[in-house]
Amino acid sequence: MVKYQEPPGVEYQPGVDAHGEPVAPADINGGYNIKLPETIVIPIELFLQDKYHIPANSVLWAGKAEIGTVTVHGDRVYFNGQELSDPEEAALADLCRQQLPYK
Repeated sequence: MVKYQEPPGVEYQPGVDAHGEPVAPADINGGYNIKLPETIVIPIELFLQDKYHIPANSVLWAGKAEIGTVTVHGDRVYFNGQELSDPEEAALADLCRQQLPYK
């Protein structure tokens, strides 16, 4: 996985739309301050009734198979504990990004 780099000119600007025109703020009553957890765990599951068209009255109805777990910790992503990013791939992406006409 390569870390997302926001292209120039697309950053969020409160109170302004994509064309630079003023808009009403989206946060009603001051909005909410949500603190995300340091680590996010996402189970990847396969529901057997969907894959194999199991009828609702079957004893297998609630069957599911756990394929793995995606874990996001900071800007690192793991699948079953193995990091999905490759340092060399990230370095190559940085070099390519440096060659782009916009910076």
